[in-house]
Amino acid sequence: MAIHLVVLMCVLNHSGYVGSRVVMSLYALSLGADQFSIGIIMSLYALCPMLLAISAGKLVDRVGPRLPMLAGTIGTFVGLLLPYAFPGLVTLYIAAFMLGMSFQFFFVAVHGTAGAIGGSENRVRNYTAISIGFSIASFFGPMIAGFSIDYLGHLPAYLALAACTVVPALLLWLGPDVLPKAAARAGGEEQKKSAFELLRVPKLRNTIVASSLISSAWDLYQFYFPIYGHSIGSSASAIGVIIGTFAAAVFAIRIVLPSLVRRWAEFDILIYTIALAGVAFLLFPLFTNPYLLAAVSFLLGLGCGCGQPISGTLIYSLAPPGRAAEGAGVRVMFNNVTHTIVPLLFGGIGTALGFAPVFVSCSALLLGGSYYSYRSDRAEAMKP
Repeated sequence: MAIHLVVLMCVLNHSGYVGSRVVMSLYALSLGADQFSIGIIMSLYALCPMLLAISAGKLVDRVGPRLPMLAGTIGTFVGLLLPYAFPGLVTLYIAAFMLGMSFQFFFVAVHGTAGAIGGSENRVRNYTAISIGFSIASFFGPMIAGFSIDYLGHLPAYLALAACTVVPALLLWLGPDVLPKAAARAGGEEQKKSAFELLRVPKLRNTIVASSLISSAWDLYQFYFPIYGHSIGSSASAIGVIIGTFAAAVFAIRIVLPSLVRRWAEFDILIYTIALAGVAFLLFPLFTNPYLLAAVSFLLGLGCGCGQPISGTLIYSLAPPGRAAEGAGVRVMFNNVTHTIVPLLFGGIGTALGFAPVFVSCSALLLGGSYYSYRSDRAEAMKP
């Protein structure tokens, strides 16, 4: 029962969080912001998680997941209310920073704890279920945002998204036994080791690199596609639906993921899905038709969808005992390095050179990263 409640909380919280990224971009455009300014806003989502993810993981290992998840949920609620209460471009910078910080406490706690629910025999099932929950949210969040903007306006859209976080907050506040206390590290096992020591485990390091590449693709799509859609005249609801097809593909690939894992090695799947995402990015600048863009978004979703559950499972199993959430924190930190750099880098490229170089540059990064991960993994496998 616990895993189902955790999945429900993931769906609702992530709907508010991922929907906010769509509203942030489109509201900032309505206020006259350029691509680089929007890139700064999107980077602020990742700045605090980049700096604090490891500390958040250590906190979860020490005190358990409930309090970090509750604090993260309440912070997400407040961050979504800020633009409504204090409209203006400056508020978006503050709200983005707060949303990124708050949601990552929730995110790290969930990923550091999922493997402990129901024992090791349920680990793959748990991570798959949680990743499906996030993909459902990635479908509904942008659609809630898009239709709310078209029918209610930008500011009421923030209220609609904030409402998504109320039920998770109540579940965590009123249900202290929802999450396993065994996920917390016992006080006598406190270790004063650097989190970066985890990178000395080659397979763990390669998994984190691969996860960061998938994260960069996902982040660029969520940041840049609303801008691209706006530039070709798509409505906010059309943009939301197209992004929803990406989420539908993520959902579909995660449904069949357990079957894929039984046939192929997990890390191999991760490598090839990075390459698939790279191919999808090459196709985006070729189309303006919404149906074709939805098809390409679906292809990209297939490429990105395996990254989160596979990397989460591998990191939990490869991390030393009692340091699973810390390992998840290292992964989140590196992912958020890409979240910080990608919007700034590609926002600047888009402002200076236009849309096509953005998509082509990201494709080159992904295809090159896939090849590097492949060579690195094979070289490690050949060592005696």
